[in-house]
Amino acid sequence: MSTADMSTAVKARGLTVHYGDVLALDDVDVTVERGRICGLLGMNGSGKSTLFKSLIGLVKPDRGAITLHDKDPAVARREGLVAYVPQSEAVDWAFPVRVVDVVSMGRYGALGGARRLKAADRAAVDAALERVGLTEFAGKQIGELSGGQRKRAFVARGIAQEARLLFLDEPFAGVDKRSEATIVELLRSLRDEGRTIVVSTHDLAGVPALCDEAILLRRKVLLHSDIETALSAEHLGRAFGLDGVVA
Repeated sequence: MSTADMSTAVKARGLTVHYGDVLALDDVDVTVERGRICGLLGMNGSGKSTLFKSLIGLVKPDRGAITLHDKDPAVARREGLVAYVPQSEAVDWAFPVRVVDVVSMGRYGALGGARRLKAADRAAVDAALERVGLTEFAGKQIGELSGGQRKRAFVARGIAQEARLLFLDEPFAGVDKRSEATIVELLRSLRDEGRTIVVSTHDLAGVPALCDEAILLRRKVLLHSDIETALSAEHLGRAFGLDGVVA
């Protein structure tokens, strides 16, 4: 394995996905190096969620190849290297589960069938809750939290899991600016520790404060570049079907 391969967190080649007759992803190539925050930008229906789900194995591509940390995605998931924070509408917030239970799920992959947390697991959960500022909410039902707190709970699950690669699908939707700033600071601190983060967002104004690079997606990868280039009116116009877009 080359040194270049060992530095790669996400590598996908030729991903193509159909939902019936609808083409969702068309021959998509993506490479994200380790220790980066990569923004995934595009309008609704551009394939962002499908790309995430393909990368983590929730959607099976018609064709293409994927490696996560140089491993088959199934192996990477089994080893706890990958965490996923879904869109809010994909979660049943009425489900009777506490915040601490959600975060504890990050430890389940390393446990036996009984899923009994050991002292080290409980310590990891407590540390993750403290890091995201949710210690005092540990016993609350997850649906009782605000939008920003819910997102932080799922990030805490990834921290407790010790995942090296985090996918976040629209983490700022329905989140107030203060909570958004807290999440941005948290994600950048995780990046500084060497973790890799791929985040889809409609909040173009917030991208420069969060991301190191960006991918513009419209069923195909239109551009993968630095933030300044990606947020230029020319390239955003192509991605969003508009002219004269100002970031």
